[in-house]
Order: sequence, then structure tokens, then C-alpha cells
Amino acid sequence: MKPIPTLEPMDAYALWAATYASEAHTPLMRLEERAVRDLLPDVRGRVTLDAACGTGRYLRELETRGAALACGVDLSEAMLRRVESPVPRVRADLRQLPFKSATFDLIVCGLAIGHVERIEPCLRELGRLLTPGGILVYSDLHPAGARAGWLRTFHTLDGSEYAVRHYVHSRESHLFGCRDADLVVERMLEPTIDFPHQYRGWSAALVIRARRCELSGFGGRDSGFGKQR
Repeated sequence: MKPIPTLEPMDAYALWAATYASEAHTPLMRLEERAVRDLLPDVRGRVTLDAACGTGRYLRELETRGAALACGVDLSEAMLRRVESPVPRVRADLRQLPFKSATFDLIVCGLAIGHVERIEPCLRELGRLLTPGGILVYSDLHPAGARAGWLRTFHTLDGSEYAVRHYVHSRESHLFGCRDADLVVERMLEPTIDFPHQYRGWSAALVIRARRCELSGFGGRDSGFGKQR
């Protein structure tokens, strides 16, 4: 069987954007989205960011839930053009985001952190942007599946199949990365495949909710967001 070519994220999403759906379009994404929704706090009146927003599925979630402001950031210009919402959007790398420290009460980052080889700089950058007590909810392909050879694949308009490069990050790497970024992990969900599948019962994603330490040293306004449960 011919191997599926693996592309770097920038190249992959440039090709994928034309066929990338605006909603969770695979069983894995639906499991991941359900867990992310379970971990989202009350966002009404809050300033929020969808980091690696893609076509904006979590931007719409934040708007629907009543966020005062929802912003999107993504490395792929082609994906940003697919966002239907009129919210502010910026092209930038997760490891170097063009926002002031302590800007956001909530950051969501769905299935993107696996595209970076080292997660510590990424988590430090996301943590920097949170207000003291602010919340980060993010997800990754589960390390068990990644080690078993699971790929995030897609088809282009001409029917060609590709995979997006993904780096395996263990639970311990996530926990260490959060601690290094002054983020306190409040909950971790590992939704399992609950439909007929050869990997039924396996965890499909790792979804983490972490809170910015109140005494972070970054300053900024105290939103009190982390006090809500």
C-alpha cells in the first residue's frame, strides 16, 4: 500500500482549506468538541481567543455563548479566509502571538498543539496572554493513538490524500508544560471511541482545562474569571 505523504502544517492547511468543513467533520473531532464544550467556563461578557482557529468552529461557539469579544488567530491565511464570522482575525504562529500580556479571559485551542515539536514555548505564550485567573482549554490527539500510528489525513479537491505532521506529546509533557507556564491543570478529559471501530474503547483525544495562576507576575487586569466553577 502506497504511504500517505506527510506535509508540514503550513503546506497542509494551504491545500486543505478548500475542503475543510466549518464544523467538526470527523468522529475524532466530534469527540474532541464534546469534551471541549464540557470544559468551557461561562464566557458571557468575557474577552476570548480561538488560537489556531482554522475555519472558526470555536469562534462560533464563543460568540453563541455570549463572549463580549471573540478573536481568532491562525498560521494559515487560507484557513482564515474561510472564517465566516466578522470577528477580528490575525495570522500568527502559536509560539509568538501579537497580543499584549494578560489580554484574554479565556483561550481555546483545538487540535493544534500537536503541530509543534515542543509544547512548552507554545503553552508559555498562551499562558502569557491570559489574565490572572484566566482559563485555557486546549486539546491534542491522544498520545496512545498517535503512538499507534493514527494520522490526521485529508483529501484535496483533486482527490489526493495527505497527512498533517503531528508530534506525540505525552500526558506528562502536557502537565509539565502547563506547570512551566504557571498554569494549574483543573481537569483533563480523555474521551474514548464509543462507536464501532477497530480502536473502540481507546482514548481519542486529550483535552485539558488549565487556569492561569492568580499571582502570575505578568500584571494586567484581574478578571476573577478563574474563580468561577
